[in-house]
Amino acid sequence: MRPLGNRSILVLLLIAVAFVPCNSSQTRSRPAPSQTSAGPFSIIVSAAPVYDPLAAIQRGAERFPQGVRLLLLRDNKAESLLPGFFASADASVSFDAKTVIFAGKKTANDPWQIWELSLTGHSQRKVISGSTNLIRPLYLPDNRLVYARQTPGGFQMEAASLDGSQQLPLSHIRTSAIPVDVLQDGRILFESMFPLGEDGRPELYLVYSDGSGVESYRCDHGPGRWGGHQLTSGPQTGDVVFTHGRTLARFTSPLAAESPIAAPAREYAGPIAETSTGKWIVSVRTNNESRFSLALKKAGAAALQPLFSDTRNNLVEPVLLTPRPVPKRHPTALHEWTTANLLALDVRQSRDGSLGGMPVSVRIDAQGQAGIAVAMGIAPIESDGSFFVKTPADRPIRFTLLDRNGSVLRAERGWFWIRSGEQRICVGCHTGPERAPENRVPQVLLRSTTPVDLSGAAPAAAAGGR
Repeated sequence: MRPLGNRSILVLLLIAVAFVPCNSSQTRSRPAPSQTSAGPFSIIVSAAPVYDPLAAIQRGAERFPQGVRLLLLRDNKAESLLPGFFASADASVSFDAKTVIFAGKKTANDPWQIWELSLTGHSQRKVISGSTNLIRPLYLPDNRLVYARQTPGGFQMEAASLDGSQQLPLSHIRTSAIPVDVLQDGRILFESMFPLGEDGRPELYLVYSDGSGVESYRCDHGPGRWGGHQLTSGPQTGDVVFTHGRTLARFTSPLAAESPIAAPAREYAGPIAETSTGKWIVSVRTNNESRFSLALKKAGAAALQPLFSDTRNNLVEPVLLTPRPVPKRHPTALHEWTTANLLALDVRQSRDGSLGGMPVSVRIDAQGQAGIAVAMGIAPIESDGSFFVKTPADRPIRFTLLDRNGSVLRAERGWFWIRSGEQRICVGCHTGPERAPENRVPQVLLRSTTPVDLSGAAPAAAAGGR
């Protein structure tokens, strides 16, 4: 069951920038041999000898196994943004471009922590700390942030105030879920595996900043995709650009499936950075032996313009040091419950085709601490395909549709979660976010407005022989 839920840039030639190794406490720069004007903009970039973009979401592992350092690229020069840190990465610029939050290690033995840098006085303060690694911080509206904390089950998303208080777990699955962007509508774009909670391909998902409303961005589920970034200007405003590794693609509002982007056959690290002129800064390399470098791509054009490169380091995660629009604030609608309610309108509706039989009951499974599926009970499905249940909250759950004989008609391969106090509606069984519900009252609510309790807090109701 799928839940519903600056200025203008001058033309640039190749600029070779020399850096000292990433584990050094200082970074030197020198003019490029054929130096040209780099334009009036600044880029913060992560520079690392080795970069594995999928290590964290696939294995909960280190993306920068030989060290990494944030660099500031401007005026054809590179300088260390944080020379006092052993390692730094994952820069996110505030909406007014006055501060930067990042993941940093002061010493080699420190875990990754979340820090904030003032760009005026260059002072630093620790925002979130702990005994485990914290990565990928992003600014949220209302002086909040989202980041990922390493757990035995992988990296899990959390939100917190910028003073470090009010830490709130957002994801509840036994696989990594790592934020990659904050959309203009206030939702968090994050990376995980498909299907959720199982080994598979990297995929992009959405969730609100209170952890509710988790869903796939699109349900076409093609090749693995990651490194998403939403465009905030130009004719493609609102589109989300991402990488498949060898190609670039995008999600656009009118279409239920991704659209390809014309680009040379290269390897793209993702995510991109967007300039005020509509050009994109992409991290790209020609083969597995070369390093990722920065290039400019004009929207709609297949050619790339080389921008910055370094023979010893991969240049990834570019962000522009410029103000940007503030996303909408998401007001939470959660209740102080220990359970959640879910209303399915018609489980017969699915983009996966016919069920091959009439569903008469639904079973809910929850995932225990050891990853073992535990059946929470069975609820009846009405003749119009609707059901209404109370579910366990803040833990992995999934649905299985059964026929009159108790045989499985369709079962979720992965898991999702519902937040405590959340009340959700799904249109059908993996119908996709583009499918709107029918304008009618589901039969289950005509029969009763009390959900069948499959939360484990009370004995489950039997489905009977419907």
